[in-house]
Amino acid sequence: MKLKLFILLLILSYQSKSQELSRFEKFGKITTSDLNLKYYKIDSGANAVILSDIGSAEIEGNSENSFSFKITRHKVVHILNKNGYAEAVVEIPLFIAKNAEEKIKKFKAVTYNLEGGKIEETKLEKSNEFSEKATKNHKIVKYTFPKVKEGSIIEYEYEVESPFYSIVDPWYFQSLTAPTLWSEFKFSIPTFFVYNVSAKGYQPFKYNEKKTRNGSFAISGMIDNYNARRGTLTTEVNDYRWVIVNSPELKTESFTSSVKNHINRIEFQLAMQTDPLPYKNYQITWEDATHDLLNSEYFGKDLKSNNGWMSDEIQPLVKDEKDKLNIAKKIFAYVRDNYKCNDKHGIYLGNSLKSVSKYKEGSIAEINLLLAGFLKYANITANPVLLSTRWNGYASEYSSMISSMNYVVVQVFIGDDAYYLDASKKFLAFNKLSPDCYNGYARVIDENSRPVYFNSDDYKEIKKTTVFINNLEEGKYAGAIIQNLGDAESYFVRQEISSKGNKNFFDVIRKKFESFADISSEEIDSLNNPESNIVIKYELNFKNNDEDIIYVNPTFGQGYTKNPFNSSIRNYPVEMPFTQDEIISVTMEIPQGYVVDELPKQTILNFDEEGKSFFEYRIVQSKNTINFYNRIKLNKAFFPIDDYEPLKEFFGFIVKKQAEQIVFKKMKQ
Repeated sequence: MKLKLFILLLILSYQSKSQELSRFEKFGKITTSDLNLKYYKIDSGANAVILSDIGSAEIEGNSENSFSFKITRHKVVHILNKNGYAEAVVEIPLFIAKNAEEKIKKFKAVTYNLEGGKIEETKLEKSNEFSEKATKNHKIVKYTFPKVKEGSIIEYEYEVESPFYSIVDPWYFQSLTAPTLWSEFKFSIPTFFVYNVSAKGYQPFKYNEKKTRNGSFAISGMIDNYNARRGTLTTEVNDYRWVIVNSPELKTESFTSSVKNHINRIEFQLAMQTDPLPYKNYQITWEDATHDLLNSEYFGKDLKSNNGWMSDEIQPLVKDEKDKLNIAKKIFAYVRDNYKCNDKHGIYLGNSLKSVSKYKEGSIAEINLLLAGFLKYANITANPVLLSTRWNGYASEYSSMISSMNYVVVQVFIGDDAYYLDASKKFLAFNKLSPDCYNGYARVIDENSRPVYFNSDDYKEIKKTTVFINNLEEGKYAGAIIQNLGDAESYFVRQEISSKGNKNFFDVIRKKFESFADISSEEIDSLNNPESNIVIKYELNFKNNDEDIIYVNPTFGQGYTKNPFNSSIRNYPVEMPFTQDEIISVTMEIPQGYVVDELPKQTILNFDEEGKSFFEYRIVQSKNTINFYNRIKLNKAFFPIDDYEPLKEFFGFIVKKQAEQIVFKKMKQ
């Protein structure tokens, strides 16, 4: 699925007169009226409201003969109830390199409460500060506000000095935990630095400004052990300012790949530096990035080696086999079934392929890169593919941002046919990827550096449930259910049973029927054979209390009982993991001694004008048999915002229709 997120064009307006500012532009402007507010119109049920959030990034000269960013932030949050207390823990991530690091230059924070009608201010002390190492190159400094209670307002501001002027964190105008009344970001850059700036999200800017001024940059530092240099560089500076007001809390809705794909934000990427600095292009192409990856000892260097040590594992598998497709299948199955994956994501090797082979264990990247190595050793065209999983968000398609990728699979070419393999998952078949990999843009890492797309619209999930209900003797009837699962559900069921066992799996099914039937003779076909989809079978033994009227839902527990789309509005697309084609087919004998009193009406509801996506509900009586056929087919998995209301109505109709019942009435003696 190509990224269909609406990109807001940065149409920069040149304005000379001053614009509206946040009421909380300066620190300490909290009033008793602010503290007395109990709810806000933007969201009367909010746990907290961000009253103002103002950030800036400004280039300055430094004492290392270079430039730094001065990064500031000033934020005010009203905590309305206990569920909003998480806002009172502030985390500042800092980047650390070998010879440089980001530093917090100042931090100021106050908790405001109303006590006896007056404002009580409690300042944050040093004891409220904590620091922890997150990764090799990141640490997080945490601050916990004191005296926070329902109704508190917290305010803080800080300044960070960053020597990494090529790195600018995105600015998020929207929060995942609270609505935001005012969010503003200012970006001040000398004209000899050129940044690509892109705004993403669905809300328009209230202000989108650019002004140009003259600025000076003082640079100093040691040239060598004996000589120092000082100087001032004067040039034009571009000052940008963006403001978005009244952003609702971005809540995670059903069928969302990653909510961070849709948050209102601005992203920055250093493109180049120009005169009077030495010219430098910071935008590497995918071809350059691929070359670096293929020659990196942490990624592809082992794939280019002779790898004679692989012979002991590969030769027994391919001995006497001539067909390349069969060879590929055997090698894939061997790696999948004999190597343990620790489920660590990422694209780089932590250990050499030889070490992974020795210990038969590795990360997702290590196992799949080893698979690529084995296949290459067997003279099969195989290359790594980088992608971003659904939960990780969309990969960056328009720049070579390897950092946006978090997963490695393998592309195999046999003749003109391409196959995609993931040996890190025990329950995946040859040429099958998990639904989580179907997240749009990906990149093949080979000499040609080609893009590929794993679109959720192309993942066709088909499921068929067949139900037979027969009379046994007067007053008693029984049945059987056979479910042929699709690729995705087969994968999920194998995962579930591996984790919880068969008994727990069928206990969930048993609970679904407990009010009117017992289940028995449970079977699962192909559970341990990932190359075939799962077939589930069980029998139903109905409880008949000799009622005068019997109500039977013809879906037999396989239909929708609630609408998956229940929000009144939705601010971003619906992203299903796959398309849907689900059929329920029922053949039912009318219980002996009963007649049909009511039968639901048949209907077909098209979702689109072409009739490619639809809901079909057919039910007919033929003598003493009822035949029921129900089909829900969605021909696509990605639905833009404009489709949300029709989709909600479509499933609302399905839920209502599938709740209808057949009514059997006992015959008079």
